[in-house]
Amino acid sequence: MTHRILIVTAVAAEADSVTAGLASVMPGADSVTAEAPDTPDTRDASGAPAAPERVPLPGGLVLRRHTDGDRARVDVLAGGVGPAAVAAATGTALAYAALTGTDHRERPYDLVVSAGIAGGFQPSAPPGSLVVSSAIVAADLGAETPDGYLAVEELGFGRSVHPVPEALTGRVAAALAAGGVPCAVAPVLTVSTVTGSARRAAELAERHPGAAAEAMEGFGVAEAAAAYGVPVVELRAVSNAVGPRDRAAWRVGDALDTLRHTVRLLGRTVFVEAPCT
Repeated sequence: MTHRILIVTAVAAEADSVTAGLASVMPGADSVTAEAPDTPDTRDASGAPAAPERVPLPGGLVLRRHTDGDRARVDVLAGGVGPAAVAAATGTALAYAALTGTDHRERPYDLVVSAGIAGGFQPSAPPGSLVVSSAIVAADLGAETPDGYLAVEELGFGRSVHPVPEALTGRVAAALAAGGVPCAVAPVLTVSTVTGSARRAAELAERHPGAAAEAMEGFGVAEAAAAYGVPVVELRAVSNAVGPRDRAAWRVGDALDTLRHTVRLLGRTVFVEAPCT
């Protein structure tokens, strides 16, 4: 049975790193981004790196589809910045898969992954490191009151947390550790406004003890995946510290390299193993 994975990033640069990470393990790496060693499976008839299949979706979205024979199909989608845009894009991809699938499975994908770069809470997640979500948390979905912040659950209006099963995070962390990529397994926060001050960083750290990273898309991806009953996990390569925006200290290139290597390792392991129920 083919294992079907949907990886959702915010922007094209992150999707490029994911695509490059799949180059050495699946056909269909972008010729402009692939950095993995050439293998027969990643070359087309002319000897050039094979491009992934491009699958158009409604709304102008495009999936980059990578396959590994009958073992796995990994779709990569740049879904936009922020929880609203990426939730809509992820929902579109899930609906398309559900309506066009020919194998009559209960779920359109076996796993959805929110992936990209992020800010890291110090000292848990220094720049260049990787965070695997133990929970995907909408950090500012709630209300401010004279007595402090109330999460949306306390208001009686829904949820702000998607826990990730330990069985899934354990498999991902073990595969990465075996490949030389240690990671922190911890909550990842989703915000609509990126933190830019030490005060805000301290507020979030106090409100969400143990959180290791902050990004803008994970909760949107998780909400869409939950609507279809698909397991979800967030992978964040840390490019900068959460807090004052010191661009000179950002390590975006290193974070994109970490993301690429992470996906390469998972493409050899978790993505081609038994579905993540």
